[in-house]
Order: sequence, then structure tokens, then C-alpha cells
Amino acid sequence: MRQLIIIGSGPAGYTAAIYAARANLRPLVIASSVEFGGELMKTTEVENFPGFPEGIMGPELMMKMQEQAERFGAEIVYDDVTDLELAGEVKTVRTALGETYEALTVIYATGSAYRKLGLESENRLSGYGVSWCATCDGAFFKQKHVAVIGGGDSALEEATFLTRFAEKVSLVHRRDELRASAAMQERAFADPKIEFLWNQEVADISGAEKVDGITLTSTLDSGERTSLDLDGVFVAIGADPRTHLVHGQLDLTAEGTIAVEGRSSKTNLPGVFAAGDVIDPTYKQAATAAGSGVVAALDAEHYLAALPKETLAKADGVVPVDEINGRAEGSSPA
Repeated sequence: MRQLIIIGSGPAGYTAAIYAARANLRPLVIASSVEFGGELMKTTEVENFPGFPEGIMGPELMMKMQEQAERFGAEIVYDDVTDLELAGEVKTVRTALGETYEALTVIYATGSAYRKLGLESENRLSGYGVSWCATCDGAFFKQKHVAVIGGGDSALEEATFLTRFAEKVSLVHRRDELRASAAMQERAFADPKIEFLWNQEVADISGAEKVDGITLTSTLDSGERTSLDLDGVFVAIGADPRTHLVHGQLDLTAEGTIAVEGRSSKTNLPGVFAAGDVIDPTYKQAATAAGSGVVAALDAEHYLAALPKETLAKADGVVPVDEINGRAEGSSPA
């Protein structure tokens, strides 16, 4: 049995692992078999993460976080959690590879998943011109015409990145103004390769074996439909927290995120903590997720310190209670 299992490997999960490993909790990080590193693995240049004045590529940032966590003793496994039993003193985690892990504490930091349009053609043509990741698939559309669906920061970032490859990028937005930050808007409006299609929704994506166009419906009273010939569609309409594994166990908020106690990471179940985008319906930034991971690691550390010594003795990676109490009084390293 382990002291701590961290589920998720984005900025929250890896930051929690860094802090927990430095505290000698020897955390196990279950990082996913496919989506390890979180959404930043699909992001291009990150300009607003502290400590990188020239910016850093998303995958490079996540690799550095992983290396730092492993340097202090975190163990990373590339597997997918399929079942959780979180009630009771010992938490049980089962994975797709048939492994069963037990721990006294769990930090749930699974992040969020890309939102879909909900079209049959979207699923049918996924991988054949429909994508949710410009970084992953942009190079396949050199000198092509592509559409980006959405109006937030992620949509404009996708559109701007795609101009490196595509001849033309049509940004489709259901309103007449964008939700993106001023800096992202300024950059997109100044790019001659990007055109803006206002007050439009995607009604269908056409193509037998690959995308060859989209059908747009006006969101105005006319409801007029138009067709647009193109080669690819990138969906960037937001994300939803990955909470399916904890339904019926952890309390959720009205926004669908995991409910935590105040500014802590404490859920409704003792010994279970949550961090990152899975508890954040508002900010959803790498830096805020990383800070949330710090909180979760410290909360887990203090929870373990309060357990009976006999219980702690059953788990690997024991931290002396006096040492943890000293940190709680202000001596914890940054």
C-alpha cells in the first residue's frame, strides 16, 4: 500500500507530485496511456507560465515537470484508471492494464476533455479532417483551407497556429464578438490568413472518406444555411471536467466540477483531494492548476500526519509527524 496516488499528469498532477515527492511520500502518478501530460501536450508556445520570459512549448514544459517530479522520487506509470473506491481509510485504484493499487490518500487531477459539436459527421470524420488539436494535426493541412470552430482563447490560438501551414483559416463563431483575451484577438485580427464568419453554427460536416466542406446555419432570425468548401475542421469550443470516474462518490458543483472545501483541495471524502481544471470552472490556466497541485499535496501531507502511526506504518514512504508539523508552522520549503 502507498501513502499517495495522484491520478492525472497535467500541471496540477505533476506539481502535486513534485511537492509530495520532496516530502518523501513517494507518490505514484497514474499518467494515462495516451493523454499523459494533459492538454499542454497539445499546445504550442506557452508565453504566460512564470519563469519562461521567452516562452516555452507546451510539451517541453510538461516534460520538465515530469523530470522534476521523478528527480525527487515520484513514480510515473502510463496506464488508465478504470475504477475507483474512495470511501474508507484505504483507497483502491484499478487500471486498464489489470493493476490494482491501494493508498491512504488520492489526489484527483484529471483535468478536462475537449467539448464536441455533437454531430454524427464529427465522429465519423474524426481523424479524417476533423481534429481537436492543431499542434497534433496542423502539418497535414499545408496549403489547405481549414475552419476553426469557437471564439475563445483556445480557438484563436488554434487559428493562429494553423496559419503556419494552411493557406486560409476560417474562424466560425456563433456570436458577433469574441470571448478571447484582447492580446489573442489583436493577433488574430492582424493575420491576413484568418477570416471571421460571425453569427454562424456548424450544422453538418460533409465528406465521404475525408472532410470536404461544412454546412453553416445563421444564428440570426433568418436561419439561413450556407455551404463552405474546405479540407479540415478544428473544434475549439471549450472543455468539460473529467469527473466520470468519481460520479456517485465525490460531490460536484453546479458547473460539474468537483466540489472542494473553501480554498483547500479537500473533497467530501476524507483522504481524497482534487486539483486543477477538474475543480476550476473559471480560470483554467496552467499556472493556477499548478498552484492547485501545491495545495493538494500539502493537504494530503497534513492528512497523513494526523493518521495513527500504526496506519502509516502499513504504507510506503512514511514522513515523521514532527517533520510535517514543522512545515505546517511555516518551515515548509517553497
